Amino acid sequence: MKRIPVTILTGFLGSGKTTLLNRILSEQHGKRIAVIENEFGEIGIDQALIINADEEIFEMSNGCICCTVRGDLIRVLGNLMKRRDKFDYVVVETTGMADPGPVAQTFFMDDEIRAEFSLDGIITLVDARHIPQQLGRSKESTEQIAFADVLVLNKTDLVTPEELDEIEARVRGMNRMAKIYRAKRAAVPVEVVLGLEAFDLETALVKKPTFLEPEYPFEWTGVYALEAGRYEVSLADGPDPTMSLVAIVDQGCDDIDLRGGAERCVRNWSEPPLELAPGARIPCGRHVRLKLETQGRKSFVLEVERAASVGLFTQHTAAEFDLAVAPVGRAGAGRPLPPKCERTWVAQHEHDDQVGSVGIELVGDIDGEKLNAWIGRLLRERGSDIFRMKGFISIAGDPRRFVFQGVHMLFDGQPDRPWGDSPRRNQLVFIGRNLDRAAMTREFAACRV
Repeated sequence: MKRIPVTILTGFLGSGKTTLLNRILSEQHGKRIAVIENEFGEIGIDQALIINADEEIFEMSNGCICCTVRGDLIRVLGNLMKRRDKFDYVVVETTGMADPGPVAQTFFMDDEIRAEFSLDGIITLVDARHIPQQLGRSKESTEQIAFADVLVLNKTDLVTPEELDEIEARVRGMNRMAKIYRAKRAAVPVEVVLGLEAFDLETALVKKPTFLEPEYPFEWTGVYALEAGRYEVSLADGPDPTMSLVAIVDQGCDDIDLRGGAERCVRNWSEPPLELAPGARIPCGRHVRLKLETQGRKSFVLEVERAASVGLFTQHTAAEFDLAVAPVGRAGAGRPLPPKCERTWVAQHEHDDQVGSVGIELVGDIDGEKLNAWIGRLLRERGSDIFRMKGFISIAGDPRRFVFQGVHMLFDGQPDRPWGDSPRRNQLVFIGRNLDRAAMTREFAACRV
């Protein structure tokens, strides 16, 4: 069976990915497309901006399928394969904060995914108005340009011809192999972004020699030689109120075994975690999230049915929480066991800790004049720190949703579909640097009628 081509659609916050995606979905190109969205932010809002739907996988009016990534890409692709007869192409729209490398890795590192899907190309949208300052402040935007097979210089109407030539030259210097197209409102022919057969693994390895070195959702593995019986897994206070963990039986200690266990563990990690309070039993082979909100040392139970080497794959390092494993009810009870071996998995890519998202949800109508005054003041004072904003608002007296989006000091909004029988509510997402959640929430609430 022919493998399904996949296009990765990336670009920094506000570059126009959703606009291009809407163009792809609305044109008559004869392709049955499955769309996978992945967002950075605590409120998933792009789904509501594209189409009205609530389910994780749903069909749209043009016969396309849409998914929102609430779990790992591998899991969502696996779910899509159950509906293989419904589509013949996949578009993955990444978050604007994403390095496309780990997404692209998925189609080479996982045997089942590689057998079913082929990476057709990586399309990066570039915001011509804001890319100069983004390149100076964000490693993500640089990586997105470097990995692209096609670069779409978008919003060309917001810069002068001289500025555009300078930007294209700068981008060309960062990626000489990509094709570059100029666009307004992401208006490019579908054939320049789909069906390219453009991605080349050898070229990707030249751009980033560590491309095939996987990034894992866990930081540490400790392998313990355990006899049959009960063990206490205890943790002290640490930097996070929870700790995700997977326990794997018969985990080896050499490099090949550890990497093999890590790859298997990625699939466990893609499943929704089982929430465990202190005192609960940790099942082997399940993704669990240990609740650590209470102060002091917290204990959980690990039962081993036979003598085995058990590997603990943990979200954070053991040292951060002083994690200990000790036998219960026999000789040596309460005395922590040293791990047979351990390994720290160093993350290759981390986001700027100062960059975060603020999501605001509010029921009720908003006073339009108060809203305009607040948005204007917010953009004057904090516009340079707001990378992206988007959402929909219930304006008093208007039967339609007001949909808006913006980048830095630019703000654009327009009436959308009628509310109908849907409850009138407001959802806003701001992504940026050093945002004051409490102040923004309070100030928007003050705009309510």
